Amino acid sequence: MRLLAVGDCTATVQLTIGPAMVNGHAIAHGGYVLMLADTAFACACNSRGQATVAAGADITFVAPARQGDVLVATAGERVSYGRSGIYDVTVRRGDEVIAEFRGRSRVIG
Repeated sequence: MRLLAVGDCTATVQLTIGPAMVNGHAIAHGGYVLMLADTAFACACNSRGQATVAAGADITFVAPARQGDVLVATAGERVSYGRSGIYDVTVRRGDEVIAEFRGRSRVIG
């Protein structure tokens, strides 16, 4: 993975799907797509310098990714309240949406 950008409660991370990342159906294992989205989420929710962890998350797979695909996850804060926050992450291959992720954060520091 490569961090492309990080800002105030935002982040963009890139991942190229390699041969070890595909399953028996020749599509990217969902765990790798989830890992990419979760990493963008982590970078975004820690961008203010406060120690922040995931309180929960879910992902919806919209389209399959395949070996050689370059995926980009873009994360942004939707709302923060007290020590908690909600972040949305979109994973794309070019202009095509591959997955949508929603993460719930909690500041621990």
